[in-house]
Amino acid sequence: MRSPVYLNAMRAFEASARHEGFSAAASELNVTPAAVGQLVRSLEEWLGTPLFHRSTSGRARLVATEIAQRALPDIRAGFDRLSLGLERLKEGSASGVLTVTVSPAFAAKWLLPRIDHFQASWPDTDVRLDTNLKLLDYAAQGIDIGVRYGAGVWPGLTAQKLMNEEIYPVCSPMLLRRRRLRTPADLAGQMLIHDVSVDSRAGFATWSTWLKQADAPDVATKRGLRINNSAAVLQAAIDGHGVALARSIMARDDVAAGRLVRLFPKIALASALAYYVVYRPECAALPRLAAFRDWLLGEASTAGSSCGEQARVQDTRE
Repeated sequence: MRSPVYLNAMRAFEASARHEGFSAAASELNVTPAAVGQLVRSLEEWLGTPLFHRSTSGRARLVATEIAQRALPDIRAGFDRLSLGLERLKEGSASGVLTVTVSPAFAAKWLLPRIDHFQASWPDTDVRLDTNLKLLDYAAQGIDIGVRYGAGVWPGLTAQKLMNEEIYPVCSPMLLRRRRLRTPADLAGQMLIHDVSVDSRAGFATWSTWLKQADAPDVATKRGLRINNSAAVLQAAIDGHGVALARSIMARDDVAAGRLVRLFPKIALASALAYYVVYRPECAALPRLAAFRDWLLGEASTAGSSCGEQARVQDTRE
């Protein structure tokens, strides 16, 4: 029985079937499309049966044969069990590589300034950080744990709430000295910086949402600077390019350090979305995952009770 020789070919076949093509499968597996095609053909030759039909309607795509489609659920379950089995071999300690996925902005503004606290407590755990805006397939990409921003429901994954969030305007101290910004209505005519990193249809608050809460719906919001990275949104405000609608978790350290000033602090708008620690339920007991999860929850609790944001807010008595 030579089937173990074809584990790579089976992985190539499964990825090609999921992506309906060799190119996307190759990108996932970090090989060339030609290599994926060769692996699939070698598997077909060994089995003595084709695994794909080719369709030329619209864009060229691969369509798995009926027998291949019947086999795919078992193959995927087998790879999941194999990955879990490998993890079980490492259960004796928290050492090894921990793969963590977070957004680039969350990494820059929250995780990286604190990660040395975890590494000091768990020096034998090497953290591999995957910063990606896309929702990754944890099993396929070898992800151990991550932090996601949303409503808290991701099929097949366990989600524990990490932090709630508030939305509020911020600007640089220099801009505040130059402009009269005593009421939300004073934002009319200012350069508004929009965070478009999350689709507003998912419940993400926009300038229009905040201005309605602030009873200033007549302030125009169609124009302004739009940026799809929350960290870059804050940097644009720090550099004096305008007034940004900030996410409190991202802005907390900049406000506490005086790089940004929170405007109109009496106006509160809680975000409908929150941050969650997310992982596969079957991996929950892995020591290094549990250690990182508990550390994240502890850091969030400490940061939430520090009240650093109140260090710099707009003084309306000016």
